[in-house]
Amino acid sequence: MGSCCDNNCAIERLREKQRGTLKTVLGVNAVMFFVIAVAAFYGKSTALLSDSMDNFGDALTYGLSLYAVSQGSTAKAKVALFKGGLIFLGACVVLAQIIRKLMVPVLPSYEVMGIFSLMGLAANSLCLFLLWKHRNEDINMSSVWECSRNDIASNLSVFIAAGAVWFFESGWADIVVASCLILLLLSSSVRVLSSAFKELLANTVR
Repeated sequence: MGSCCDNNCAIERLREKQRGTLKTVLGVNAVMFFVIAVAAFYGKSTALLSDSMDNFGDALTYGLSLYAVSQGSTAKAKVALFKGGLIFLGACVVLAQIIRKLMVPVLPSYEVMGIFSLMGLAANSLCLFLLWKHRNEDINMSSVWECSRNDIASNLSVFIAAGAVWFFESGWADIVVASCLILLLLSSSVRVLSSAFKELLANTVR
């Protein structure tokens, strides 16, 4: 009886730790989405816009993950499935912006790209640090970790693109980096969706 209580208490403590971490990273990403989205439109940067879409997707993801913390493995798998769909949707939004830029070329502001990509890098590094200890706990937290890791790569890519726009005085670097970020988002979406489907299948077999 005592052992059962100890197990339940340990599980509840783990869930509380997960909730605390998710609330923090949710707040950080919600703020950064608005900040970077405004900067992206002001600076006319597609790469920076993809960065903001990452933050938007993550904010939704963390909100869903908060719900899933106290749910069973099937519910967590379904939430992960939805997260994978959100990541895929983000890739589609960035692709639409690239197509628009190809039709109507514009030179983005490398100053805005550089400053706000570094701001995003600082915020997402904090999130990644907080999520590190949860990355292998369950499919819910591992999919959250996947999203956060994508953000770091996205921030660094936008910063590099800012330097290339400044050096070459061309918007092509912005488009190339945004295209690479689309590939990153798509591969991440496939991994999250694949893990979610496997978890759902395993639960069905049980």
